[in-house]
This record gives sequence, C-alpha cells and structure tokens, in this order.
Amino acid sequence: MSTKQTASKLITTQFSRKIWNPVRKAIKEYQLVEPGDRIAVCISGGKDSLLLACTMQLLQKISDIPFTVIGLSMDPGYTAESRRCIEENIRQLELETTWYTTRLFETVNQEQDNPCFMCSRLRRGSLYAKALELECNKIALGHHFDDVVETTLMSMIYGGQVQTMLPKLRARNYPGMQVIRPLYLVRESAVLAWRDACELECLACSCDFASKARQDSHPESSKRYEIKQLIARLEQENDQVAKNIFNSVKNVNVDDILGWHKGPERHSFLDEY
Repeated sequence: MSTKQTASKLITTQFSRKIWNPVRKAIKEYQLVEPGDRIAVCISGGKDSLLLACTMQLLQKISDIPFTVIGLSMDPGYTAESRRCIEENIRQLELETTWYTTRLFETVNQEQDNPCFMCSRLRRGSLYAKALELECNKIALGHHFDDVVETTLMSMIYGGQVQTMLPKLRARNYPGMQVIRPLYLVRESAVLAWRDACELECLACSCDFASKARQDSHPESSKRYEIKQLIARLEQENDQVAKNIFNSVKNVNVDDILGWHKGPERHSFLDEY
C-alpha cells in the first residue's frame, strides 16, 4: 500500500473519530465549503498542512458539494534540504501543488522584535495574491483546535482582549477572498498521531529565528509555546480545560462583561445599567 493509500485510509478508519468526523462537522457547522468553490489548500510541509491537503482531497471525491481543490506551496527561501523534504512528502502522498518563490525569509530574518508575527502577515498576503491569480475564492489553512485555544488564551493574557481564531473570515484587502480552517475541531494530538502512523518526516520552521532556537537547545521559546505548556499542565488536572476555553468564546454573555465593541463602536455595561 502506498503512503497516499495509507494516509487516506487512516483518516477515514483509525482516525475517523478524531480527524474525519471533526473535519466534516466543522465544514457543515461553519459552512466552510460551498458549491463552486475553488479552494487553494496551502501545503507548507508541516504536519498540519499535509493532513489538511489529504483530507480536502478526500472530501472533494466524496462530497455532495461540487468544489475544486488547488494545492499551493510557497518557497519563502528554503534551503535545498528543506525544499527536498517537502517535495518528497508531496510525492509520497501523491498531492498536486503549484510552487512559487518569494524572498520572505530574507525580509523576516531582519526583524528583531516579532519575526513570527511579521512572517505570518507577509505569508498570508502573498498567499492571497497567488490564490487570486489561480482564480481561487478561498484559502484553506491548517490551523487546528489547539491553535484556536492557544490564540484565545494568548489574547486574554498578552493582549488584554477576548478574541479568538475564527473558522472562516473574509480577507480585508483582497475582495472576494476568504480563509477557511477545516481542521478547526481537530486536536493537535490527533494530527501528531496520524503523522507518526504514516511515518512522515515533516518540516519544522526553517527561518533563521527558529533554526537558531533549535541550535541553542531551545526548540521553542515563543509566547505560544508557553501558553501551550500552561494548557497541558492544566489539562493534567482537568481534561476539559481546552474545551472550556474554546467554548468560552461561544458563550459570551454581554450582560456580565464590562464592555465590548464591534468595529469602532464601543459599548459599556453602563449603557444599559
């Protein structure tokens, strides 16, 4: 059995409860896929994007909704070794993708204060532009449930606001383009287990910032990693912690909060006191 056959079969059998069902639930509950969509599935070489690509490929074949999947891979300045690693995974999984090259790492490597934030913004804008060029109306990203929970808690602790990562959103500067997150309800532990079961060697971030951290024996030194570790510790005592954080942004009672805003329009609990 080929790697592709193994990977696809595992998604719908061994990992049906933890991957396949949550993906289908997210797509239905949040209306992520609509008839006629041309969806650019971003394949970066990491475990999340590879699972996303395999899952969307499966969905395209069996879904009652007619839609098209277009693989999209950016080379932001990979080393030859990193590029070969991604290409080998794509080959083994029999995925199709369109490659294009940018100088993203060259720009980001000069940033000292917040390189990851800059990288994310520049990467997203570049993907929007390329997806539009390929006549796509949606971009599928590989963010999973744990990314959502971590973002929610980071916003509260470091940003002083209640804000989360949405399952879909409209691109502000690219009319007609939307971002969707089909892995929104999938736990990271399931993604890792699928990767290991498929025996895939996935690419870690290879920018200068991440590479230096690994060389210094600090594989993770970001605020996100700190939050990830905090949630993991809390879940040792209560396995519902992550789910409760996730549900907290679905159950906001505006009668019991100090203030809220929608765009520039701000409100206080005193408005209706």
